[in-house]
Amino acid sequence: MGKELIPPGGIESVNLRDALEERYLAYALSTIMHRALPDVRDGMKPVHRRLLYAMRLLKLDPGQGFKKCARVVGDVMGKFHPHGDQSIYDALVRLAQEFAQRYPLVDGQGNFGNIDGDNAAAMRYTEARLTDVAKRLLDGIDEDAIDFRETYDGLDKEPIVLPGGFPNLLANGSAGIAVGMATSIPPHNIVELCDASLHLIKHPNTDVDKLVEFVRGPDFPTGGILVEEPAAILESYRTGRGGFRVRARWEKEDTGRGTWVVVVTEIPYQVQKAKLIEKIAELLIAKRLPLLADIRDESAEDVRVVLEPRSRNVDPEMLMASLFKLTDLENRFSLNMNVLSKGQVPTVMSLKDVLAEWLEHRKEVLVRRSTFRLKQIEHRLEVLEGYLIAYLNLDEVIRIIRYEDEPKAELIKAFKLSDVQAEAILNMRLRSLRKLEEIEIQGEHDKLSLERDELKALIASDDLLWGKVSGEIKDLRKAYGPKTPLGKRRTGFGEAVEHDLDDIQQAMIEREPVTVVVSDKGWIRALKGHIQDTSTLAFKQGDKLKMAFHAETTDKLLVFSTGGRFYTLGADRLPGGRGNGEPIRLMVDMDQDQDIVAVFVHKPGRKLLVASTDARGFIVPEADVIANTRKGKQVLNVGMPAEATLCVPADGDHIAVIGANRKLLIFPLEQVAEMSRGRGVRLQRYKDGGISDAVVFKAEDGLSWMDSSGRSFTRSMEELADWRGDRAQAGRLPPQGFPRSNKFGTNTL
Repeated sequence: MGKELIPPGGIESVNLRDALEERYLAYALSTIMHRALPDVRDGMKPVHRRLLYAMRLLKLDPGQGFKKCARVVGDVMGKFHPHGDQSIYDALVRLAQEFAQRYPLVDGQGNFGNIDGDNAAAMRYTEARLTDVAKRLLDGIDEDAIDFRETYDGLDKEPIVLPGGFPNLLANGSAGIAVGMATSIPPHNIVELCDASLHLIKHPNTDVDKLVEFVRGPDFPTGGILVEEPAAILESYRTGRGGFRVRARWEKEDTGRGTWVVVVTEIPYQVQKAKLIEKIAELLIAKRLPLLADIRDESAEDVRVVLEPRSRNVDPEMLMASLFKLTDLENRFSLNMNVLSKGQVPTVMSLKDVLAEWLEHRKEVLVRRSTFRLKQIEHRLEVLEGYLIAYLNLDEVIRIIRYEDEPKAELIKAFKLSDVQAEAILNMRLRSLRKLEEIEIQGEHDKLSLERDELKALIASDDLLWGKVSGEIKDLRKAYGPKTPLGKRRTGFGEAVEHDLDDIQQAMIEREPVTVVVSDKGWIRALKGHIQDTSTLAFKQGDKLKMAFHAETTDKLLVFSTGGRFYTLGADRLPGGRGNGEPIRLMVDMDQDQDIVAVFVHKPGRKLLVASTDARGFIVPEADVIANTRKGKQVLNVGMPAEATLCVPADGDHIAVIGANRKLLIFPLEQVAEMSRGRGVRLQRYKDGGISDAVVFKAEDGLSWMDSSGRSFTRSMEELADWRGDRAQAGRLPPQGFPRSNKFGTNTL
């Protein structure tokens, strides 16, 4: 090999791409493995695991005294977790918050924050110890139940995973953002998890559909109502990805004299109450919640948010529907069960996979603890057998110890003892000789021998192991049963009664009668009350009355223009009747060269016949012409020089059409297509001119029209036999007495 060249100045050139890839990958793996994703076996991230382990070393067991959180944080930071003390303390605080953890792992004493989002007191003021749940997670850690690794400085050991005698991942949930991946797992009810685990042990091939019968959905520490569809919940648990809609729990509370308020007692998980109330107050000031008059926070230890309606006539369901739409009183918690499988591989797991890995871990822990105990028993049995030999030959043993230079070797040689037995005899204190009785030694020997046989049988049998794991889970279920404060389900189930935004807007309007007046030049106004005589109405110079009709402020008005476009106006937003009103063109985006064909009150479920001057038209459901924007909705397509000219109700089974050439044609309604948009089909054929009027009527009632003097005429279908035909025919001159205006005069929208 030739001598390697040393770069001048000691600078080594590296490929930037390779260097970045290598370093970024190392950073990503570190974030995924050691910070953001929990281990499926104990549901913990390294900081939480180190916190619990450090607290155990400090002997902060349940029932013991508290220690300052600063002491705990100092130990964790100095021995195991070389990161900022504030981040460690924040993790400790969260483990103690009852509104954040479904089953708190830390029993805190002092100010640990609240649901309003206020921070905990400084760590020098607060104290902590472990809870029973944390004790179950750590149980067996000193019995070789899990592996340890060196700490960051190599001076100590820390657990790779906890024994996990509690299904912490699902019971308490987890959330984290790594590099290129994230996790989000909601808390669940421990009783339901235990039932699902017991079923999975008994039926290993069961599917998620069956497990969801036990685990019905998340169980949040702050309660609330789960309004997700069962099918969506099942799919989320099957794939490990999805979400859950949660609503606040509320009730109507009577305050006397017909008045009432809504009281919110539970809010969705991870929603800060103070920010929620602040958001509602902002919407209230911005007048985006017209049904709501006031909001008050009367919370103490429990949540009590009082919502006062605008009036006693407000529907509480509608009030809450508007709040659910606009605020965090309804929230969505996402599910992304991305966890470390076996502590090594990031994987998105189903509900069954998570439970199966936890159970497998519990089985492995049981085998390791049993093996550890078996070794202890075998060692003790060996010592006891040595004690028994010493008891039977006590004088000789004493002589050898007193007079022999190498007593250990002599004892081994004289009584065929093992090294362990000889060492145990030599380490005995003189005061122990009085306790050295054959019966006691033999009794302990027999008892341990029986336990040894049981442990060997347990380790050798899968059925016995699973039976033991089932027993542990049953004990856990008993400790946190459905009647205990911690075990009782907090999140209820309900259906999301969906209210259309239009319905909510309608509910916000006070219902009053009005008379809508439209002038010939397209000005519109609304007079209070239902006015019968419109002859006294004043208009701008050169303008006159085009139409007037009765409505209510809660109605929607439909405007049909000559361009074939429909517009929607709210009757409550029309200008008042003191002036001349406003041009409809300014209220909607209508072209200047277009005119108004019709203005009428929207009636849900009705159908309309629309037609253009060239006698092309179709039937359209009224629900399909409602426009949600100022631009309106194009329904009848017209091309120059034709324009929209007719919009009449399609209530009947026959159509009568009359042209400007005074030809009348009657044909069945079924010959006209029903569409939501288009040019339509030809209704009547003309050599020149266009359509004058059309009407839809029922054959059994006959065709009616009204002359200029207000007299009404009706002709039966037999009398109209000469005018009956098919669509697109020319027709013939109308019957005697038909108005010279070529209008039926009966079209009322």
